[in-house]
Amino acid sequence: MREAFPFAAIVGQEEMKLALLATAVDPSIGGVLVFGDRGTGKSTAVRSLAALLPTMSVVKQCRYGCNPETPALHCDECRARSAKGALPATKVPVPVVDLPLGATEDRVVGALDLERALADGVRAFEPGLLARANRGYLYIDEVNLLDDHLVDLLIDVAASGENVVERDGLSVRHPARFVLIGSGNPEEGELRPQLLDRFGLSVEVRTPTDVALRLDIIRRRDDYERDSAAFAAAYRQKNLAIRKRILAARERLPEVRVDDDQLRQMTTLCLALGTDGLRGELTLMRAARAVASLAGRRAVTAEDLRSVAAPALRHRLRRDPLDDAGSTERIERALAGI
Repeated sequence: MREAFPFAAIVGQEEMKLALLATAVDPSIGGVLVFGDRGTGKSTAVRSLAALLPTMSVVKQCRYGCNPETPALHCDECRARSAKGALPATKVPVPVVDLPLGATEDRVVGALDLERALADGVRAFEPGLLARANRGYLYIDEVNLLDDHLVDLLIDVAASGENVVERDGLSVRHPARFVLIGSGNPEEGELRPQLLDRFGLSVEVRTPTDVALRLDIIRRRDDYERDSAAFAAAYRQKNLAIRKRILAARERLPEVRVDDDQLRQMTTLCLALGTDGLRGELTLMRAARAVASLAGRRAVTAEDLRSVAAPALRHRLRRDPLDDAGSTERIERALAGI
């Protein structure tokens, strides 16, 4: 099996990489939406992140990957087992699950295990993709082309953190907390506002126009295609350094402060841009805190705020018929005025 393209070897697309790393430090930021031109490394970056992430602790033999340290969020099966004694734990890779556009609802949410029903006459639940993605990442390529009934389902689960299945005589409720990552090309259609709002950060990627940068990308991709194992080995130490940085940032995160001046700037920025609700400020605060932690700081700076302002707010702006400027330009103007 070919090794994933190393995250450390990705050239350019700094905003996208920063957004992915920030959610790895603090999943409560929400998902990441990556929109842009075809062939700009959107899917490569997501799959590279999966290979980069450190392992996580799960309850052994749990079908939903429950965290042994948070019993309040355990599934019904783990609760029943814990009543009989301590739950053994094990380490597993953080799941990154692909949700295909043509997936059926049964495959996504889970359904009756027909094999056991026919062989043993037992009504048993066969977990779906949402169960596999719990505590990890759910990745949807071409997310703007996703069927409406799956969009509605994802909105409900993303809001509650639980997947509830009641069908075929089954009644199952299990945790389904994941970071939603979507990618797509805006020319192929827009995303429904209800789902768009569930993404914490929105990143724009463009085809590089610098000749030297394009040559570097082409050379690295060609080296990877020729010998993926050797290419991955060449970047292993750099990847490990990024992993250590993520782990250190997670440890540091609870200590990172956001002072009143920074919070006031975030609120002033959201008011100036006319964003609805308070998700804008909350996302700004969490993302800036994660970026500061990644940089080794214990206090958020104005530079941290500026680095995450566009990804946190560009998808929350209303269209202004009197302003032809794009979302990013409007945010930069508002930043200059606070």
